[in-house]
Amino acid sequence: MISEKLKIAIRDVPDFPKPGIVFKDITPILQDSALCTLIVNEFANRLENVSIDVVAGIESRGFLFGLMLANKLGIPFIPIRKQGKLPFTKIQQPCELEYGSAILELHTDAIKPGQKVLIHDDLLATGGTVSAATRLIKELNGEIAGYAFVISLDFLNGKKNLETTSNQIISLISY
Repeated sequence: MISEKLKIAIRDVPDFPKPGIVFKDITPILQDSALCTLIVNEFANRLENVSIDVVAGIESRGFLFGLMLANKLGIPFIPIRKQGKLPFTKIQQPCELEYGSAILELHTDAIKPGQKVLIHDDLLATGGTVSAATRLIKELNGEIAGYAFVISLDFLNGKKNLETTSNQIISLISY
């Protein structure tokens, strides 16, 4: 079962990025190409009956499996980046993180109106970042096809912020 393999691979880093936070480090997963392939295949299998036109990955760890998943599905990948990283015309949304705040940006030509977008990130915590990404997609008149995360920290209730937008919320491992 994939959750058991992930549980073994994911490393806990206490007090990062600030005291009191236990960071779930996915970099050991990236050293295992077979596990990376398994992750992408698991996402693709769980999304088999979901209509998706575009995968949007949230900076920066959302780019890792988001791009691989988009390639596997044969559809475009678009990056949602932190402020100041995109070179073209863009829109912005503020977001609240567990340990601060940020501004996310998306190119104005990233999606066409009506396209169904799967939003991917490595981890779902409070849902602040992915909610901001959702607002960006909707501002460009995209539709949310669903959400995909490697990890969900269920005790932070992030899924509740997303359930009103989509009932298609995939997490490969939950804590």
